[in-house]
Amino acid sequence: MSEGFSGTHAAKVVGITYRQLDYWARTDLIRPSLSDASGSGSRRSYSYKDLLELRVIKTLLDAGIKLESVREVFNYLREHVSTDISSAHLVINGSSVVLAQGDELIDVLANGQGVLNVLSLAGVKHEVDAQLIPLGYDVPVAIAQ
Repeated sequence: MSEGFSGTHAAKVVGITYRQLDYWARTDLIRPSLSDASGSGSRRSYSYKDLLELRVIKTLLDAGIKLESVREVFNYLREHVSTDISSAHLVINGSSVVLAQGDELIDVLANGQGVLNVLSLAGVKHEVDAQLIPLGYDVPVAIAQ
């Protein structure tokens, strides 16, 4: 569907009411990227990317994140995630939202403060293997139980 999705269809696909969709558009949480309403009788047209963002918003709200915090999350994501938003990984814990980006976990509701570094265990295995091979040791394919 190259012309996009009407507000009615977007709301149905995402699982929200048209009233929610309208409110989110009027309050600039998410504006339709293909065609915005420009007066009486005009229609909004949402892209597939918009549908993904709408679904993330709904998921955050369903998880108990307050609407104002959802706005903060999206402001942060739009500024700091250069790839498609669907490639981002969010960890929701209570009222906090953490973005897993590369080897960092970033608390997006604390002004993007890095909270933890992620240790890749595959990376640890690779480092140990890289030290064993020059010493003539065989590197196990799988770790014995």
